[in-house]
Amino acid sequence: MSRSIQHATGPRPGEPAEPAPRDGAPTGARARLGGLIRPLTLPQLVVDLALAAVFALLLGPLSLLMLTAGTSLAVAIAVTALMTVALAIARLSPALALLLAWIGALVQMGFGAPPLPVNLAILGVLYATAAYGSRLLVRLGLVSALFGAGAVAVYLVAVAGLAPAGGAFSWGLFLVGASTYIASAVTFVLAWTVGLLVRTAQRARRTRLAQAAAEREMLVEQERGRIARDMHDVVAHSLAVVIAQADGARYAAQHDPDAGSAALETIAGTARAALADVRMLLTQLRHSEAAGPQPTIADLEQLYAQVRAAGAAVHVEVAPTPPGIPPAAVQIAVYRILQEALTNALRHGTGGEVWVRLAWHADRVDLEVRNASRPAAAPPRAGHGLVGMGERAALVGGTLSAAPRGEQFVVAATLPIGAPA
Repeated sequence: MSRSIQHATGPRPGEPAEPAPRDGAPTGARARLGGLIRPLTLPQLVVDLALAAVFALLLGPLSLLMLTAGTSLAVAIAVTALMTVALAIARLSPALALLLAWIGALVQMGFGAPPLPVNLAILGVLYATAAYGSRLLVRLGLVSALFGAGAVAVYLVAVAGLAPAGGAFSWGLFLVGASTYIASAVTFVLAWTVGLLVRTAQRARRTRLAQAAAEREMLVEQERGRIARDMHDVVAHSLAVVIAQADGARYAAQHDPDAGSAALETIAGTARAALADVRMLLTQLRHSEAAGPQPTIADLEQLYAQVRAAGAAVHVEVAPTPPGIPPAAVQIAVYRILQEALTNALRHGTGGEVWVRLAWHADRVDLEVRNASRPAAAPPRAGHGLVGMGERAALVGGTLSAAPRGEQFVVAATLPIGAPA
């Protein structure tokens, strides 16, 4: 029965979500590789490569046209290639992308090349470090943005030839450098911040999905518990009636064949009803979305009739009566608690009289079932039946007690209700 629910909700906790790798690669090497390379789908790889190709085709030739005298063409091509590759693998491996971007920048500054349009790839790399990198890489991305902005400011001042001879201090030069640093830092940090926002949004989405999965699993477990309680109530009550009828028929058939026939008819009817209920519950286990019919207070008379047919005299008092139609959850709880309490009266009581009292108030319903206990018998143990009654009451916010009072065993419950329909 549990297999159908398990298939609907995935593997149970503790089970592997996918088979272990079979390529024989060492675990340590796989872990180190996983720290540098992120798993991407084929469409994501295609998109990244396509964007890098468009970037190189548009800005590569423009960068070559902007070369100044004395700058090697090979240096410009190398810088363009490094920046393009860094942009292409920024999502696949943010750490390698940041390393390639720094190598390209150092090559460019080392050979005195001017700022090139392909340097815009640095913005994409900083974005990727914050959006897809590890915690350490996120911090390294911010440090790179701030330190790189300073390197850009110093390099531009030096390339522009604004540094005075002899290294004398110049306020004009300082303002130019400071302005360049602020503009570069704001641009770099902005790209990094956008990546950090995307990272936060992705984490929030994963959290929502995990929470939704946990809620679905919790609902499935609750449904499984409800079905288990229903199964116990149906089977225990029906078997108690069948056993009581069978014991009575065994003695009555010797003196009154008609009484034996009536008992057999009651046994057959009770068994058929129990079989129908069990089939319905099994259907719910196979298809958890199928709610199935639930008992209501209108079915209580049939319940009383089954217990009376089993040989117990059931006295029912309903005062006051329901002022309207109680909520469905309360009706189910009342029916199941009464069913279990009457079953316990048949199994553990004297088999004589049982008193049932229901008091329907505007805000609550008070329920009480009393039966005479056998003098030499111990009170019922806190098994599935008593625990199930307590859970039934707790599910609707009520309370329940089950304990002997003098020579009687009393089940008392108070269930809150809202405004009746």
